[in-house]
Amino acid sequence: MSLLDLSSVSAVYLACGYTDMRRSIDGLAAIVEQQFRLDPFSRALFLFCGRRADRIKGLLWEGDGFLLLYKRLEGGRFQWPRDSAEAKRITPQQLRWLMEGLSIEQKTAIHEIHPVLCS
Repeated sequence: MSLLDLSSVSAVYLACGYTDMRRSIDGLAAIVEQQFRLDPFSRALFLFCGRRADRIKGLLWEGDGFLLLYKRLEGGRFQWPRDSAEAKRITPQQLRWLMEGLSIEQKTAIHEIHPVLCS
């Protein structure tokens, strides 16, 4: 499974701030339930990032057990929101930006222009 394959995921949440990346499935599920007051057994993907911002962990309930995803960048860092200790729900587009090394909060977007044809 790729972190960009969201076909079975109902929502994606980022654990903003720092997470101790030594935590296992049970530790991450406890953060989801106790700190964020969310259900770790939902079909949501919960993403966590440590201080170095070069690796993330994902936690996903698959109905019969948890899937723990781990991605480590060989060069670069994730643009992870560090301003609070909340679970921020993000869109599939924001997840793509994050995986491409971009900020999830893009300031502007280029809009398609439809030229007016003169006859």
